[in-house]
Amino acid sequence: MVEAGTGEVKQEDVGVLADRFLKACARRKVRAATAESCTGGLIIAALTDIPGSSSVVDRGFVTYSNDAKVDMLGVRRETLDAHGAVSAETAEEMAAGALARSEASIALAVTGIAGPDGGSAEKPVGLVWFGVAVEGRPVHLEKRVFDNRGRDYIRRETVKHALKLGLAALADD
Repeated sequence: MVEAGTGEVKQEDVGVLADRFLKACARRKVRAATAESCTGGLIIAALTDIPGSSSVVDRGFVTYSNDAKVDMLGVRRETLDAHGAVSAETAEEMAAGALARSEASIALAVTGIAGPDGGSAEKPVGLVWFGVAVEGRPVHLEKRVFDNRGRDYIRRETVKHALKLGLAALADD
């Protein structure tokens, strides 16, 4: 979206996206869950910052460690050993696990490298894998590499993109 007269792209606010996502869930009468690694709970926090979100939000899994991914979401150790925590395979299992271990019909999962350390040539700082699980559909996976403008920027952009993916998934009904 471009602001009139400025020529600058207006960034969508996290709170606006969270509100839109909650309203889309409410219209479709579905509950939501999150499975978060690199965001450390920022997605579920954005959703629960909004009054009335308890009618839509079921739960959020903050699975920062590999052990948490295994214990809370059922991510297979073999997946982590073969592909790493930041991979399509792990994002898929996180999203599917959040859906299976909740009362939700949509689950948003993120796993990435927010920095400033931890990046490599194959997996740079800013790499994030997204998984969106919707009941009755295959998990939608998406990879993004955000500019390395700092940890806060990467995490904020990850939250916004996850909410946008959730909105797109709900629009596909």
